[in-house]
Amino acid sequence: MEAMKMRLFVAVLVAAMALSAVQQAAAVEAPAPSPTSDASLAIPAFFASVATLAFGLLSSTPYAAGGCCRETPPLQSPWSALQRRGVKVNAIQLRAGNVIERTGRTFRVVEAEHKQQGRGGASIQVELRDVDTGNKLNLRFGSEESVEKVFVEEKSFTCLYTEGDTAFLIEPNTFEQVEVPLDIFGKAAVYLKEEMKVQLQLYDGRALSASIPKHITCTVVETQDPMKGLTSAPRYKRALLDNGSTIQVPSYLEAGEKIVINTEDDSFVKRDNK
Repeated sequence: MEAMKMRLFVAVLVAAMALSAVQQAAAVEAPAPSPTSDASLAIPAFFASVATLAFGLLSSTPYAAGGCCRETPPLQSPWSALQRRGVKVNAIQLRAGNVIERTGRTFRVVEAEHKQQGRGGASIQVELRDVDTGNKLNLRFGSEESVEKVFVEEKSFTCLYTEGDTAFLIEPNTFEQVEVPLDIFGKAAVYLKEEMKVQLQLYDGRALSASIPKHITCTVVETQDPMKGLTSAPRYKRALLDNGSTIQVPSYLEAGEKIVINTEDDSFVKRDNK
């Protein structure tokens, strides 16, 4: 509608310029009309009427039925609209950190454990936390059941430091600083350290869950002493890492070595040779 009004206004201006050029050319070859002639008054009057109409259209305000003025509501951001829409997924696909809607409430998946029931098929045991009340709920879903998964916004942050049960993060582009509870990182919170890049999953501006890189580097602080009396050395042994966690590592590793860890299952990946 606005584009049509603007085109009409431009057309009126072009017509006025053309009319002015014609009048100037005619004035050279013909005597000027008397001030009271119909020709001298009709053309300007017509132009004035059309110009008034054009300006009126440009400044008009749309009205709703019944005569009440109605302004066009501001558009919401595309993400705001998308965030409120869910998609049906098989419950077996749920992972820790996912957000779902159930019985009109929004829940975050805290833990998800897959179980095999012999001939009965697979199932998944999930621990949910209500994002509004914080209450926990434990449910079991079968392999054929579906849930409504909610889309969340994901933003990158850098860990500044941790203190108590809180992680202090900063957004690298805007330098926005946020404080989030460590438990939204789940069991991966033990690997969180300064200057680590992390991802926050946000819903309506609230941090519901967080994740860290899949592979990180840790230092072996101490390893298990070999057991006496064994004829052959075991393939793996326990190792204490610099973050306080204990994992299984190859028997050839010694204290002081840097290793790469898979944070999803706490497994040894390789030596860090950097």
